[in-house]
Amino acid sequence: MLNFRELKTINQRSAARVSWIGAYGVALLLSLFLTLPAASAPGDTKTKTSYSGSKILLELYTSQGCSSCPSADALLPGFIAQDDIIALSMSVDYWDYLGWRDTFGQAMFTKRQHSYAKQFGVGHVYTPQIVVDGRSHHNGADKNSIEKMIERRRVARAQNPPVELDVKTQDGTLVITVGGSQKARPQKKATLWMALISKKESVKVRRGENRGEILTYHNVVRKLTPIGHWSGEKMTVKLPKKHLMPGNTDGCVILLQDGDGGPIVAAVEMQDW
Repeated sequence: MLNFRELKTINQRSAARVSWIGAYGVALLLSLFLTLPAASAPGDTKTKTSYSGSKILLELYTSQGCSSCPSADALLPGFIAQDDIIALSMSVDYWDYLGWRDTFGQAMFTKRQHSYAKQFGVGHVYTPQIVVDGRSHHNGADKNSIEKMIERRRVARAQNPPVELDVKTQDGTLVITVGGSQKARPQKKATLWMALISKKESVKVRRGENRGEILTYHNVVRKLTPIGHWSGEKMTVKLPKKHLMPGNTDGCVILLQDGDGGPIVAAVEMQDW
């Protein structure tokens, strides 16, 4: 699929143009909870481990209907194992017409990938694609290219430390604190995203290019929700955890991103979600 065939069909798909109003509506509903006292969950009467700092973020755009994607999916665990990296799998929906509807595919991930394409000045989207820290895109199966960019990001972060991001749970409440920074003040208002993930999933594909294959995925994003905006000043967001835990997720990642499809400002993963 790296020959970009059927791009005309992709661009005509209305799913790729879905509105984000629904997502922001969810964020608005969540924000209403900020004024309510959070109920304590049994056994959660004190602060759990606090996760702070920031890691390099990899976003793999993949599809169960893409014959080129399994090799990229197989690379993800190696990146996840590295202490300074958060690697997420986001399944797009534009290959569904080939015969298999991706069980993890979401139109908003297609929309997000198109936003990156616009920022990168690329006239198309493709799979498998990895976006590194919202700053560059690579063939998701090209390990050498991805690792070179990761090294460049490590050097850049050492020279210019990212914004401090702290995430913890306390008395049943998810508490997210973003540090103030004049130096890292975003060009546009930055969006604070919450990604709820499933750490490992296996799917048997019954039709399409991967027919008969059992594919394994890691850090599958099941829900991506904007929960706030940051303009450079220190801020804290509090959300009741019991409203944020669908049964198909067992992990949580918080992202701070400059603008629509812009650079990742900070990213933190909660290990004991």
